[in-house]
Amino acid sequence: MQIEYCTQCRWLPRASWLAQELLTTFEQELTELALKPGTGGVFVVRVDDEVVWDRREQGFPEPTAVKRLVRDRVAPEKSLGHSER
Repeated sequence: MQIEYCTQCRWLPRASWLAQELLTTFEQELTELALKPGTGGVFVVRVDDEVVWDRREQGFPEPTAVKRLVRDRVAPEKSLGHSER
């Protein structure tokens, strides 16, 4: 899994926070999560090289939305508790 973020826009804190949220939620399902520096306003979340969220098309993600998309790919049977509502 990977979160690519724009260094010019100083989005490392946002990417790190989202990474923490995902690693906490999927601690058994994810084997790694990379933070990839980029430029040009990029903020893209990928699972197995598949784009699940792209800021340019969808805006900045709410963590619950990304968690649902990641869950659907790595652990479809997993309940997200209050994030499901």
